[in-house]
Amino acid sequence: MLVKTFGSSVYGVEGITITIEVSVSMGQGYSIVGMPDIAVRESMQRTECAIKSNGYFMPRTKVVVNLAPADIRKTGSAFDLPIAMAVLAASEQISKPERLSDFIIMGELSLDGSIQAIKGALPIAIQARKEGFYGLIVPKENEREAGMVTQLNVFGFSHIKELVAFFEDESTIQPVHVNTREEFFSNQYDFNIDFCDVKGQENIKRALEIAAAGGHNALLIGPPGSGKTMLAKRLPTILPPLSLQEALETTKIHSVAGKLVAGTSLISQRPFRSPHHTISDIALVGGGSNPQPGEISLAHHGVLFLDELPEFKRTVLEVMRQPMEERTVHISRAKMAAEFPANFMLIASMNPCPCGFYNHPDKECTCLPGVVPKYLNKVSGPLLDRIDLHVEVTPVPFQELSNSKYKSESSETIRARVIKARGLQIERFKNESGIYANAQMSSKQVRELCTLNQVGESLLKHSMEKLHLSARAYDRILKVSRTIADLSGSAEVKPEYLAEAIQYRCLDRESWAG
Repeated sequence: MLVKTFGSSVYGVEGITITIEVSVSMGQGYSIVGMPDIAVRESMQRTECAIKSNGYFMPRTKVVVNLAPADIRKTGSAFDLPIAMAVLAASEQISKPERLSDFIIMGELSLDGSIQAIKGALPIAIQARKEGFYGLIVPKENEREAGMVTQLNVFGFSHIKELVAFFEDESTIQPVHVNTREEFFSNQYDFNIDFCDVKGQENIKRALEIAAAGGHNALLIGPPGSGKTMLAKRLPTILPPLSLQEALETTKIHSVAGKLVAGTSLISQRPFRSPHHTISDIALVGGGSNPQPGEISLAHHGVLFLDELPEFKRTVLEVMRQPMEERTVHISRAKMAAEFPANFMLIASMNPCPCGFYNHPDKECTCLPGVVPKYLNKVSGPLLDRIDLHVEVTPVPFQELSNSKYKSESSETIRARVIKARGLQIERFKNESGIYANAQMSSKQVRELCTLNQVGESLLKHSMEKLHLSARAYDRILKVSRTIADLSGSAEVKPEYLAEAIQYRCLDRESWAG
């Protein structure tokens, strides 16, 4: 007897429907065809144990499983459940096998028949709705993730016996209903940290506010213990909230990577990723024989924080250059290609020298002559060229740390200003595809939207000559000054905004590192 069920495989961040054909006929042995990987080939052993341990029988005849289309590689253990259901139907242990074709079925089986969580439930659900399936059957842990897709009946099961009963009309299980909007909007501002926790460092808070308002990349450079990491971790609390579309894109990526917490429906806060400096280039940008999203994609619509930037391998940092410009990652392999979104803000921090105390107001640097420039040169010029704000962080004086009456601005107050500035930019770029913030402006748009008066032009010219700023700083200064003007509600880029932007290019000064 021949029975068809349907599953799905994820490539990049999109699902592809897979037809699973099971034939039980005269002969002996089990076989799986259709370019399965090792995990899929092992499915028959898991399926056999799960079927037998729950009182069903495994056919002692020839069982052939075909995964179509046969020219696409099938990976992972999530095909266990559709294969098991097809085997039971083909061996006439399910009385209504025709019902199987109405569903996409995905899940990994334990030897006792328990159904384990899978990766990529959200893109699978989106594809199921697109192709007009009546419903989707997933593990119980994934039901809320898949249930956010409307106009699709999503059923979650924890054991194969429950699923068999469902197809035999013995089950009263109802599809899961998730109020996506209510959950999404209720958790947007639920942060455990706040900018009001930070004492002092008002100039650094101002720089991060500008970075958040314009979507600019920023580099914090200062001695250990000055608060670089503490400040960077609070950046997501002042960013504009995710829109539903942005949240869906971000959730899809985390779903494919298997990073969603069990029971989660939709990511409601901007992601903050902070990989260790021993990370490999593939782990950072994505890839592998079966391409998976890397850290820069997991930070999509959020923040990628690289602490101790010079300690990262040079090759790891250099592979970020193209994704930072294109905001996508293209992974090409011999048999397939995948594309992952990578629209993130880069926030990096570093010490000014190996000992950490170069330019420290109180402690003396112990590094040998020539060591400081060599240390700073670990970060290449092309990468620095893509970082708009270079901010020097100094230690907080004891008087400010011990002042119990000192009250800093809350994240909510700063975020309100950032949202207002972003609103101006959204209106400004409403006819420009793929541009939503000042940091994404092209050189042509910079010339059109960042015009200076005579005083401003004179100031910029004098500053570049006096401070020995590099030519690459020119566009970056204008973009940042445009953002400062937006925060002030000004249509004009005034000289005072330009002067503030110039001070955020400390690493471009030839005299900074001696």
